[in-house]
Amino acid sequence: MMNAVTLSLLMVAGALWAQQPYDILLKGGHLLDAKNKINGRRDVAIKAGRVAAVAPDIAAAQARKVIDVTGCYVTPGLIDLHAHVFSGTNGGQLSGGNASIHPDDFALRTGVTTVVDAGSSGRHNFEVFKKTVIERSRTRVLVFLNIGGVGMPGDAQEQNVADMDAKAAGALALANKDTIVGIKVAHYRGPDWTPVERGVEAGTIAKIPVMVDFGEFRPERPFQDLVLKKLRPGDIYTHAYYVPVPWLDDNGKLLPYVFEARKRGIIFDVGHGGAAFEFRQAVPAVKQGFPPDSISTDIHSGSINSGMKDQLNVMSKFLNMGMTIEDVVMRSSWNPAKIIHREQIGHLSVGAIADIAVLKIEKGTYGFVDSFGARMDGTQRLINEMTISSGHVAFDLNGRARERWDKLGKYQALGEPWWDWSRGAGKPMPLSQ
Repeated sequence: MMNAVTLSLLMVAGALWAQQPYDILLKGGHLLDAKNKINGRRDVAIKAGRVAAVAPDIAAAQARKVIDVTGCYVTPGLIDLHAHVFSGTNGGQLSGGNASIHPDDFALRTGVTTVVDAGSSGRHNFEVFKKTVIERSRTRVLVFLNIGGVGMPGDAQEQNVADMDAKAAGALALANKDTIVGIKVAHYRGPDWTPVERGVEAGTIAKIPVMVDFGEFRPERPFQDLVLKKLRPGDIYTHAYYVPVPWLDDNGKLLPYVFEARKRGIIFDVGHGGAAFEFRQAVPAVKQGFPPDSISTDIHSGSINSGMKDQLNVMSKFLNMGMTIEDVVMRSSWNPAKIIHREQIGHLSVGAIADIAVLKIEKGTYGFVDSFGARMDGTQRLINEMTISSGHVAFDLNGRARERWDKLGKYQALGEPWWDWSRGAGKPMPLSQ
């Protein structure tokens, strides 16, 4: 039986535990938060899945779990604006023979807490996507609904203009405002503008942006007209650094129209993918003052195993092109959040959902490969030390949130439900909360 002294000590410990206001305290890190214009040392405290405090020094005694992140960058959870995570109704096959990947298989380990599926589903199979992937994922999944009714099952069906119903797509987006954040137009090879026009019509109905993958480049519908005439301010062109996009003149100088397009509000997204990012397009553009508005992967079974690899690898490429860590993080967090009008994420304001990446820059000699198989040498790369999603530790590369084994005695299975996802914590916090 428990004696009176032991019972008293346990009661005191319980009372002190209850008084601790924070579940997790990230201590000693360098915070990068573009929305709040913070670039410096800050501690970040988390309570009940949200950011509870941000300050230069928060006492360790105030938190149940203190995690030392000295020497690391603490950033908002990364947002991948262009991913493919729907297995589809045909076994996951996408155009070009690639396949979607389940979001939890790649996202959280790279600091990505939100992925936006870029058109893998259309109005005919969105509900299947929602039930089989979105509602079952620990990664937050948002959607660009394909203007084609069946999404991306392969070339023949994606050319079916008759199945591109703008009113029906717009209505479905309005009925699913929590998940559908945009309309996707992709892979069309015809000479007309019909898919783009219907995509814009659907986006106008639902008051959401359109993302366009231009597909085959044809003289009947020049790219310049897409970004200067067809798209609205706030609409997105993905695959910005794809060589067929006419950006450079014969002397390697950016053509003036790209600056005009950005000035009128067109968003330029990386959408690296397996075939749509080339250094000979990206490096001159960045050097001449045309960085991407958002950094994204176009991740699928092909790109994850080729030059693209993951979000951090794509971000590292831009670091080695001369962009700052602050800029690269902003274009992978706060900028994407604004582009899809989900300002609840992408920052670490007090009260925000606690989606956090803890990153480090490694120095050394590294090689980075583009979609055409060319290498760029670099001296730095980003790695992810830890991911916190909705206030729970979802990935921990070096066990920073853990106790040493030789200090635990006869330890059993560890983990506590208020901070550790491995013990069965819930799904990502809905943005509507």
